[in-house]
Amino acid sequence: MPEIRDSGMPGEAYWESLFDVPLVLSRFDIGRYRDVAELGCGYGTFSIPIAKIIRGTLYTYDIDPAMVARTLQRGAGLRIVANVRDVTQHDLGVMVDATLLFNILHCEQPVELLQRAAAAGGEVLVTHWKHDVETPRGPAPDIRPRPDQIAAWASEAGLKSGDVIDLPPWHYGIALKQA
Repeated sequence: MPEIRDSGMPGEAYWESLFDVPLVLSRFDIGRYRDVAELGCGYGTFSIPIAKIIRGTLYTYDIDPAMVARTLQRGAGLRIVANVRDVTQHDLGVMVDATLLFNILHCEQPVELLQRAAAAGGEVLVTHWKHDVETPRGPAPDIRPRPDQIAAWASEAGLKSGDVIDLPPWHYGIALKQA
C-alpha cells in the first residue's frame, strides 16, 4: 500500500512530544461525540486518549500493520476497532459522529480524502502543521496545506469550513461540517 507523501514516522517518544494532545482534544471538544473515526492512527497518540473520553467506539485506520498493532496494544480494553486500510483508496465502512484527519491532508488527493471522511457522516476535524512558525517536523512546506486551501477543498467535498483553531505550538485545526 502506498504511504501518504512525506509521512515517515519518527520514534514514538519523539512523535508524542510534538503534540499537546489534551489541548487538541479540548479545543475540538472530542468528548461530545459518541463514535469517531480516525484516519492514520500512528502509534495511538490521539487514539488512546480519544477512546477514553468518547461515549462510543473509536474506529481507526492506518496503512502500516505495525502502527495498528501498536495502537491496539496500547488501547487494550478500550472500545477501539483498528483496521489496516488505505483510506485514500477505500471508504471507511462506518457511520460516525466525527472523522479526524490529523496531519494527513498533505496527501496527493485531499478532496477525495475529505469526501471519504464526509461520507462517514458527522463533522470532519482537521489538524495540520502551521506555515508561519518553524516546526521541528512535518511535511515539506510546499505540500503543507494552509487553512484557506483546506477550506476550499472542504467546499469541493461538500463540507462547510469553520474558524481556524490555534493548536500551539506547531499546529492549527479546522472543524468542517456537513453542507
